[in-house]
Amino acid sequence: MTGTDTGVGKTLIACALLRASAVRGLRAVGMKPVAAGARPGVRGLENDDVENLIAAGNVSAPREHVNPYCFQPAIAPHIAASKAGVEIDPERIRSSFDALGALADVVIVEGAGGFRVPLGQAADTAQLAARLALPVVLVVGMRLGCLNHALLTAEAVAARGLKLAGWIANHIDPQMDAVDDNVHVLEALVAAPLLARIAFVANPEPAAVARQLDIAKLM
Repeated sequence: MTGTDTGVGKTLIACALLRASAVRGLRAVGMKPVAAGARPGVRGLENDDVENLIAAGNVSAPREHVNPYCFQPAIAPHIAASKAGVEIDPERIRSSFDALGALADVVIVEGAGGFRVPLGQAADTAQLAARLALPVVLVVGMRLGCLNHALLTAEAVAARGLKLAGWIANHIDPQMDAVDDNVHVLEALVAAPLLARIAFVANPEPAAVARQLDIAKLM
């Protein structure tokens, strides 16, 4: 799963997909390969996105597989890794993904930021998605500028030979002008089904969002 930017609701949608999968009787587990922005906890560094993914799934999985890399500062992952003296190894992430796949029917992988966030000098999240051969769900944060961001992301997904399985219009700006027109433009130009339009809610709940998702289009 990727988004048009950071802060567009990827974790909310990932958690909703996990809950919707569980309702269908599937074993569902979330994964956040790289998380930046964490606090010290009883289990080491704890990241809110990771904790929410764990709570939304119905599979007990080792935390080191759910979140192979976690960094304290809320900055770009490759910069956080560099400051920590760590090199993000895509093969370690691949091994964790495979381990989760052995435990569950569905693994929902949430990326960091947008589709092409650097993970190091020679790797980014787009390359990671290609390495894992994942179908991509795009969360479009409906706000000014989203058309350009969504279309560029869709092009980048296609350029790597990946399937854009669907997209979600997440209405994060309740004051956005011509919002219906923007959704219609994306429906016409994005070569993937619209899975849901999520209305703006101050404190959205994954369970409520899950009931709005048409995940049959992803099956």
